[in-house]
Amino acid sequence: MADFTIYSGPSEEWTALAATLPPLADVSPEEKKRVTNELREASAAKDMLDNNFHSLVTLTDYSVSTRDGSTVEARTYIPKSAPKDSLLPVYIHLHGGGFLLGTLSSEDAICARLALGANVIVLNVNYRHTPEFTYPTAWNDVEDATLWLHSQLSSSSENPIPGDPEKVVMGGISAGAWITSSIALRQNIGQILTTIPRLAGQVLMIPCVTHQDCYAPQGARLKDESKCSFIENADAPILPAKVARLFSDLLKIENPREDDLCLSPGNATPEQVRGMPPAVFGITGLDPLRDQGLLYGMLLAENGVPTDVHLFHGLPHGFRRYGDKLSESKRWDRVMEEGIKWVLNKPEAGPFEVKLK
Repeated sequence: MADFTIYSGPSEEWTALAATLPPLADVSPEEKKRVTNELREASAAKDMLDNNFHSLVTLTDYSVSTRDGSTVEARTYIPKSAPKDSLLPVYIHLHGGGFLLGTLSSEDAICARLALGANVIVLNVNYRHTPEFTYPTAWNDVEDATLWLHSQLSSSSENPIPGDPEKVVMGGISAGAWITSSIALRQNIGQILTTIPRLAGQVLMIPCVTHQDCYAPQGARLKDESKCSFIENADAPILPAKVARLFSDLLKIENPREDDLCLSPGNATPEQVRGMPPAVFGITGLDPLRDQGLLYGMLLAENGVPTDVHLFHGLPHGFRRYGDKLSESKRWDRVMEEGIKWVLNKPEAGPFEVKLK
């Protein structure tokens, strides 16, 4: 039985920073979306300027058709130093924000940094958001964008993306990691994306992998379910339980099923996860989602999937937004950049291990 309570409690650095932060504002989802997206885009633009990323990375915009006759935005980031006659690996980036928040431009600095740090082409997919678009629109958008990407990797396309179709990694943050884990699992069991090469790896940062109302199969693996992170971190900063519930409620899922692997890949069986691509995890200790991420990493490792699990002790969900104010922000970037390279290196499976530094 698993016990992750050793990862409980805030760090001194977070406690000091938290004392300077304003309380969460109680606003409508629409207002939260507007304000947060503006702040994220402004922060990304400043980061792009401060790091001179526009001179180092080529950005190209695309419109991707979806199965329901609509389109989603996508953008590639290609290091200008990349050889013109070689194919780079591709990293599909899926932003976080509880399916409510995030834009294409809010991810510019993250994607440029990953393109340079991991020497890959990054494809940033702006899947559609709640409250206008509900479950499973975001999942479908990413699946459609993945198929579209492979069509563009072909030399027969009008403006091919110079990426290697055998080296496509998918990853994301929070909601983006949820979609990633779902797509990787369902491709593994032959439910989707059967006409293209299998994903080479997955990067799951602060992931949700199980719907709140379908957590029982995972929770049963804990030594003491009364001390699970859902309860222990119910009032955690940034993502308290009430905000997590708001995000999931906006998806408008009626009667969620524990065996819906699109919605709850964390409930997969050992047989279903065997053979999955290598997985990198970045998990925060002060997070309601902590235990489900660790339990999923344990499930993969126990069934022969190479895993690289990193825990940011004492920090809350989404702490990276505070940048240089927290020393672990640099480690967060390193976990993502090195994680992409690690999965592409075809690592061997090993025992479940949680890395704290």
